[in-house]
Amino acid sequence: MADEFEPKILGILCNWCTYAGADLAGTSRIQYPSNVRVVRVMCTGRIDPAFVFEAFSLGADAVLISGCHIGDCHYIAGNYKARRRIALTRKVLESYGIDPRRLKMTFVSASEGALWAEVVKDMVNTVKKLGPSTVQKKTNLAAAGHAAAGVADDDLAEIAKASAGKKLEAAPVQKK
Repeated sequence: MADEFEPKILGILCNWCTYAGADLAGTSRIQYPSNVRVVRVMCTGRIDPAFVFEAFSLGADAVLISGCHIGDCHYIAGNYKARRRIALTRKVLESYGIDPRRLKMTFVSASEGALWAEVVKDMVNTVKKLGPSTVQKKTNLAAAGHAAAGVADDDLAEIAKASAGKKLEAAPVQKK
């Protein structure tokens, strides 16, 4: 079993809710796989789809984005924005032949450490079934020189073209 595929998953977590929930899971000694590498952002509304594309190009097998529950965002509408962006990002990934199950968005509050552990277990099991990502990993940019950087810019330009002309709605404003 030493050759069993162990996925590399990037977790992009909201500082106020999910990151605190992950911390609670750790301090409560709840056991869950260590496959997720966490990046903390102040709000999931800050996440640019380019972060997701870059994660896949750098070798991530999946990306897990998690933030405050809908209606509980510390920045009012950040999770609404993120939810919409991630839905569109899934469509772009699918158009490039990447299984949309490799990108997941969840909502975990600071008091839900056990839920965070379940989310991670579920994501790891899903990605193990899918197998390693088929995205060609970037070579060392220092060794490859500017040519590789130019290719990455071309890819991002293609992604921009694919999503061009699609109408994006503004996030709903919460009324007090």
